[in-house]
Amino acid sequence: MVPSVLIVDDEKHTREGLQQALADTYDVSIAASADEAFNLLDAQPFDVVLTDLRMPGKSGLKVIDKALALPQRPAVLMITAYGNIDTAVEAMKRGAVDFLTKPVNIERLEVLIQRALKTKTLEVEVQQLHERLDEKFSVNGIVGHSPNLTAVLDRVKLVAPSRATVLIDGESGTGKELIAQAIHQASPRARAPFIAVHCAALSENLLESELFGHERGAFTGATERRIGRFEAAVGGTLFLDEIGEISLSTQVKLLRFLETKAIERVGGSKPIDLDVRLVAATNRRLEALVREGKFREDLFFRLNVVRIELPPLRTRADDIPLLLAHYLKLFSEENGHPLLSLEPGAIATLKAYAWPGNIRELRNFCENAVVLRRGGKLSEYDLDPKFRGVAAAADFTRIVINPTSQPPTGGGASGPVANVGPSLSVEDNEKHLLREALIKSRGNRTQAAQLMGVSRRTLHRKIAQWPELDVTDK
Repeated sequence: MVPSVLIVDDEKHTREGLQQALADTYDVSIAASADEAFNLLDAQPFDVVLTDLRMPGKSGLKVIDKALALPQRPAVLMITAYGNIDTAVEAMKRGAVDFLTKPVNIERLEVLIQRALKTKTLEVEVQQLHERLDEKFSVNGIVGHSPNLTAVLDRVKLVAPSRATVLIDGESGTGKELIAQAIHQASPRARAPFIAVHCAALSENLLESELFGHERGAFTGATERRIGRFEAAVGGTLFLDEIGEISLSTQVKLLRFLETKAIERVGGSKPIDLDVRLVAATNRRLEALVREGKFREDLFFRLNVVRIELPPLRTRADDIPLLLAHYLKLFSEENGHPLLSLEPGAIATLKAYAWPGNIRELRNFCENAVVLRRGGKLSEYDLDPKFRGVAAAADFTRIVINPTSQPPTGGGASGPVANVGPSLSVEDNEKHLLREALIKSRGNRTQAAQLMGVSRRTLHRKIAQWPELDVTDK
């Protein structure tokens, strides 16, 4: 699409000359006064506005104000014969991206227009990115409606606008970082950085340097000054995950920041005042660490201003179908696959599963299912036996072909798969049944799966688990 340019100048030869010079590249409109420009700006959007400063009636500064108050803001350039530093400063303060003097150098003008268009494009992209972040990490974007999750989200909405330090408790995989991002996005700091640090992944010395930065020569290899995550998060939020893993010496420095809102770089002695909100998370009970002498009690109290405890997924059974549908749709779209759905039996089975890895485990299950299945439906018999627990073992070992039934046509299988006595373990039963089915079907895996009453995929998985049982002809 051809970029649109509005030229506003009371001098006829100037505006028409500029129009002629730019017409080959841009869709150019002209206005002889500020009022005429206002009418055009109200009638259609423009990408760039070039306006003279001094005109009868309203000045070019009013045109800048009008243009930049529009929902779709154009980039604005000021053109005047009365160029001076005060005028340039005032125009830039109003929002103009640059300033030219008459007579206008057309080559320079075209360079400035291109630069202005790039700036405008970047601004639009940044705005769209913020909107996507707001949508992705907003409280409303968190999937689930169980009472314990609703209580968490209500607490997030209350604490987000404040400056209070927040401590998030929860098992691994419950979404602590997502909640921290939701707090940030719902706060006045949403347009400033959100910096996450996973404390357990870094050694003591490296963590201090990462958090507080270091001065040149602070330690071997410190060849230059480096700012840390605290300074990178100025104006925004610093999220410290697994806060219970930090050393006592790092705890002292963190406590000092919470008390003074200042840090010192490693190897430095000058306090640096910082406006940073701290949100911390842990999957360990800090009270127990305090009793064991592994965590400072005064730091615990400083962190525990507002506490948010995330429920494990096993206590949110009603949310599991919603989360499954959400992630199956997400990964199907990401991978360009047809939508994978779950049959009612599979949903019931997954809803009953304990999900020890919480949402992280559920998300990984959905991605794995989409990538390997590529559309269609999953039944409970397509699921890994771990999801069916005791029922899975019972299903697998109870399968006995009715003695009166006929074997599948087209193969050499004959007779039932014998029942296995109760004295064997579940695994021994499974192995025995699998080998017997493969022998009776003469290695035909499709017939073996039919004999056992399981899906071909389940049979393949069992053969991969116990390859020594495979009697398939090579």
